[in-house]
Amino acid sequence: MSVLRPFGDDIWLVDGDPLRFYTIPFRTRMTAVRLSDGGIWLHSPVTLTDARRAAIESLGPVRHLVAPNLLHHLYVHPWLEPFPEAQTWAAPKLAKRRDDVPWHAELGDAPPAAWAEDIDQLVFGGSKVLPEVVFFHRRSRALILTDIVQNHEPERDGWFWRSVKRIAGIQAPGGGCPPDWRLTVRDRDTARAARDRMLAWPFDRVVLSHGRCIVDDAHDHVRRAFAWLD
Repeated sequence: MSVLRPFGDDIWLVDGDPLRFYTIPFRTRMTAVRLSDGGIWLHSPVTLTDARRAAIESLGPVRHLVAPNLLHHLYVHPWLEPFPEAQTWAAPKLAKRRDDVPWHAELGDAPPAAWAEDIDQLVFGGSKVLPEVVFFHRRSRALILTDIVQNHEPERDGWFWRSVKRIAGIQAPGGGCPPDWRLTVRDRDTARAARDRMLAWPFDRVVLSHGRCIVDDAHDHVRRAFAWLD
């Protein structure tokens, strides 16, 4: 079975190792995009293995390693070892927490010139605890999210965690925003503005770092997931 799973034109998914966060089991995922200049953009790097490295190398030269929020940064540094020429991009406030990583720049509310032709972005603010940078890959019409929407596959969990995730509203096929993150969103005006900008993008599929990606009625799914902001 190939490490790479195509998700559209010039975009691939790489499943990472299962992990636990506060005892909760999670599946992880990395997204690779081939930019117009041929370089590879890696979103939320997962654990580095020889197979994953070889698969990514087969796509092109790795030029960007992206940590989209304050949680998805653990494996940026290991991926720098085989790809030392790659630029590292930190979510807002992350560089101070991970000063051991040689960050190139902080991600902002607009894409840098390095990938502006291919990928749009914005900072989904409103939470001081976990702001997240979200992305839209134009060629594949894919929205790329990390933690603010989750869609865990029930078949991957035992009965207890299936029940917990279903009650929390983050279980497929109707996954949404995790309740713990929702509680941290105190500035709803900022969050609503980010949501509306995000929904203005013409995406028709959604990459998720945790759970089943969304390929059917994706725009409506995301709209429903954020309806609690109204």
